[in-house]
Order: sequence, then structure tokens, then C-alpha cells
Amino acid sequence: MSCCGGRAASQTSTVLGAGWAPQLRPGWLPGGLTTGLSLGQFTFHFQTLKDDFERTVIDDSREAGMPMEIIVSARCSKMLCPSLVPTQRVTWPQHRGLSRVLPSLQHTGMYALVSRGMRRIAEGRDPLEGQKHRCGMGNMFDYHSTGYEDLDELQRTPQPLIFIMELFRVEDPSAYKRDTWAMSKEEKLAAVPVLHSEGNRLVLRREFAQAAAKYQEAVICLRNLQAKEKPWEDGWLKLESLVTPLVLNYCQCQLELGEYYEVLEHTTELLQKHNDNAKAYFKRAKAHAAVWNEREAREDFQRVAHLDPSMAAAVKKELKQLGERMRKKHVEDRKRYQGLSQHCQPCQAG
Repeated sequence: MSCCGGRAASQTSTVLGAGWAPQLRPGWLPGGLTTGLSLGQFTFHFQTLKDDFERTVIDDSREAGMPMEIIVSARCSKMLCPSLVPTQRVTWPQHRGLSRVLPSLQHTGMYALVSRGMRRIAEGRDPLEGQKHRCGMGNMFDYHSTGYEDLDELQRTPQPLIFIMELFRVEDPSAYKRDTWAMSKEEKLAAVPVLHSEGNRLVLRREFAQAAAKYQEAVICLRNLQAKEKPWEDGWLKLESLVTPLVLNYCQCQLELGEYYEVLEHTTELLQKHNDNAKAYFKRAKAHAAVWNEREAREDFQRVAHLDPSMAAAVKKELKQLGERMRKKHVEDRKRYQGLSQHCQPCQAG
């Protein structure tokens, strides 16, 4: 993920990243302020035009009803403008907050793919719908079309484009919630206990979906940091010790929400790394029991009792409930099959 992210204002995922994103001039803010490249969140409307006599409009965020955002982090401020701004012409009309950008052709060749994603979001569709796990051009070769005639034409004959951007809101980094990718290592580590605490508080209020989201966000922060460490060495293990209780809390929320297959997935992944974690076996056993996997549930409950004798009473209670549920299910199944058999007998006699 780059340090400068563009996105539809109503979306949480980055959508400008397929080779082109509108760039900000160093020090520019509405009104012509020059304070160095500001950090923060910039919200703007834009038009994309062909550089022809008619100034044909390709995209207009006002018509789509969806402004765009650019989040500029500290790392971005050091590298964005010196490398990219010299390759484009920027004109600055007197109108407050309005800029007109004419990038060089090398920066507009992939715009059709970016536009396709933005249009799909505006239509309420998944921007990655139908794509395989490969680069944008690879997907183009697979499907031969963006799904929009004007973008297909633009893809066949790349040409200079004009971008008109109207900046109407600038927010300081402290004024909005930053995405995980935009945080520094220290900020991610500081965010984890806060998210953990918020999740616990939501659990006490039985707001399990919101709590699960907090735990998941904390896990994402830690996984991002783990990706920079060598697996099973001290730094990685220290982070893993923070991940484990968060994953277990997340799974407990999913149990309460009835998302049993989600629990099976995450507990199994956790147990592949930590096969002595009794709590993970216990939650997986409850998920197995909920989806009628009797044999798997009994095996996991037995592992729990073996690994942690202090949980033997809880395991005994769960096994008793499992047995009662399975007996009730067998009785109901027999009645159902008998009813089907009686219903079909006249048909066979005829």
C-alpha cells in the first residue's frame, strides 16, 4: 500500500492505485496558502476531460454523487511531489480551491482501469468483481473489456487527459480516523490496547458485531507489523502473543452472532500455530457442535479437558448439551423421514 491513498469518500478501501492518482502541488491549500505539503485528508470533486476541442467529459464525481479523498501521510510528503509534479502542468485559476491538472501521457495510460473501479463503486458494485488475482492489465487481457464503451476506446487509444479538481475540505490528521496503512509502527502499537479495550466495553454491552470489528482492526495492526518481522523470532513472537487473545475474543463475538464457519476458520488457523491452546479448541468445539459436526466437536472438547483440567467442568456441561441436542435431532430426523415415506406410499401403489 502506498503512503498516499485516494478513495471514494463513502468507501473505506483504496480505489486509486492502478498506476494513476491525482497529485497535490507542494504547499497548496484552498486560498493559496503555502505551508509546505500539508498532511491530512483532502476531500474534493473532480472532472476528467479529454484534451479535445469539445472537452468531452469522461467522469464527473458530482454527477456520481461521490467526492474523492486523498490521505497524505508523513512519508508521502517527503516523496510525492518532487518525483511526480514536475511531469505535469498545473494551472491555478483564481477560483478558490480549484485546480486544473494536465498530466503527461505516461500517467494517464491506466486511467481507464481506475475509472472502471470508481464507476462500479458509484453503481454499488464491487470494484474487483470478476477479477483474478493478478495485475490490472492481466485482467484486461482476460476479459478484453472494461465493461464501458468509452473506457474501452480510451484503453485502445491512450491520449492526454485533463483533470479538474475542486478541493472543498482539508482535515488535520488529528481530526479524522486514520486507516491502518497510514499509521506508523508506534501508532499501530499504541492503537492496539485502545481497540482491545473498546472491544471489551462493547462486549459488556452485548454489541458483538461492533466489538468484533474493534478486535479485527487491532489484529490487522499487529499483522501488518508482523509482516516486517522474521517468523518465530523474538519480535514476531512478541506480536503473536498480542494477536492470540484478540483472535479468541473475535471468535467469541462470532459465536454470539451465529457465524460458526467464521469461528471454525480462525480457530483452525490459530491452532495450526499454537496447537496447545485450550481456549481455541473450546471455541472451535462449540462451533462444530453448532453446525452438527458431532465427532469433531467431541474430539476438540476432549483435547480441552486434556490440555486444561480446570475446564473439565465446562467441557462436561458442553458434552451433555451436545448429546441432548444430537438425540433430539435424531428423533426429529426419524419423524421427518417417516412422514416422507408415508407420503410417497400411495404414489408407489398407483
